[in-house]
Amino acid sequence: MKVERVSYDVPTPSAARGILEAILWKPALRWTVQKITLLRPIQFESIRRNELGSKVPFRNITATMENGRGLLNSYIEDDRQQRAGLILKDVAYIIHASFEITERAGPADNPKKFRDMFLRRVERGQCHHFPCLGCREFPAYFSLPDGNETALGADANRDLGWMFYDFVFGEDDSARPHFFRARLTEGEVNIPSLHSDEVRG
Repeated sequence: MKVERVSYDVPTPSAARGILEAILWKPALRWTVQKITLLRPIQFESIRRNELGSKVPFRNITATMENGRGLLNSYIEDDRQQRAGLILKDVAYIIHASFEITERAGPADNPKKFRDMFLRRVERGQCHHFPCLGCREFPAYFSLPDGNETALGADANRDLGWMFYDFVFGEDDSARPHFFRARLTEGEVNIPSLHSDEVRG
């Protein structure tokens, strides 16, 4: 929401993609999230956080870039606001995803190379930057599934409503948000293809 922070019931496809890209991102590959499996029940917790009440105005940034100097600082002591947040707690998921090779791939780039690279990085706990679940203060710890995970099953069937899918960028660099109707079926959310009729933008 615009003011108070309210989490979706499950991670959005773009959030799941962000976790994968934090582990392995290359211009030569593009991640597609296909399904998210819930391993723990959906639980919410209410918290209060201190946040900045405003952003540095864009005109200040452009003026500073043009003049070589300017005022870009912002002090939390002068602009603190306390906001409520309704966040998920005690979560665990399996992200089912695939990747495709993009037009920016080089001669040495191939699916096996990136698959092996991704698996090595996950096994070693390596990432470009530490992935998070929505906000930086909610880190997403990751590992490969060991085969003993159990989805929530038939107890987790419900309509989750309209959920943010991702931004789609046009030729003019404009970003249009796209949404889809998320449904939890036996503990799993199937993510439709971006170009399917289920995704609206």
